[in-house]
Amino acid sequence: MTAYAAVVLAGGAGRRMGGRDKPVLAVGGVPMRERVLTAVADASPRILVGPGPAIAGVRLTREVPAGGGPVAAVAAGLALLDTEVPAVALLAADLPLLTRPAVGDLLNRLHRIDVDRPDDAGTPSTGTLSMETLSIGTPRTGTPGTGTAVFDGACYVDRSGRRQTLCGVWRPGALRAALDRLTVRRGGDVAGAPLRELLADLMVCEVTWHGDGPEPWFDCDTEHDLRRAEEWTR
Repeated sequence: MTAYAAVVLAGGAGRRMGGRDKPVLAVGGVPMRERVLTAVADASPRILVGPGPAIAGVRLTREVPAGGGPVAAVAAGLALLDTEVPAVALLAADLPLLTRPAVGDLLNRLHRIDVDRPDDAGTPSTGTLSMETLSIGTPRTGTPGTGTAVFDGACYVDRSGRRQTLCGVWRPGALRAALDRLTVRRGGDVAGAPLRELLADLMVCEVTWHGDGPEPWFDCDTEHDLRRAEEWTR
């Protein structure tokens, strides 16, 4: 089984929920953040970035400043990871339909490196591998002479092709390097930076969901979303 850590982001303002703390709202009688943490129960460590309260077996931290946005939250979570952790699941705390098999599919895609390396002209491969497509920012090659490329991360994409970056797994080293670059570009302050800016130049394996049940990236931003999630969990 692939070793990995999990960082769950729970610091959003929940404006469309009237300012309520979304991650603690229950779906099927269980707070959404706990549903997400259960889906990554085998991750070590599991880190919750947000206001709390603390959960047994989960490390709690907070972005700086509090409410500083997703990139600041990612930075806070990465700060608690050992350098030898090979992969980290980066997840929103309001994904009540996330499952361990869905996370496992992402981990499998992240660690597959049998993808054609970009040619000498810098044009990326446009081939596909079963349920995935390759979207290249800055390519990194694998073992010299093998003709392989190494993914920096893997995330689901919806039917419109939009990346669900907070339902993904990533190489911590690539995230740290991207965070360093973004920090320099923003003059030392990443508060308020959008997550897409952090991930813009990473090599991403885009994964299409073909599993049973609802899409694992379904998030609850409104009361209607909560009702839909309740229906799916019955």
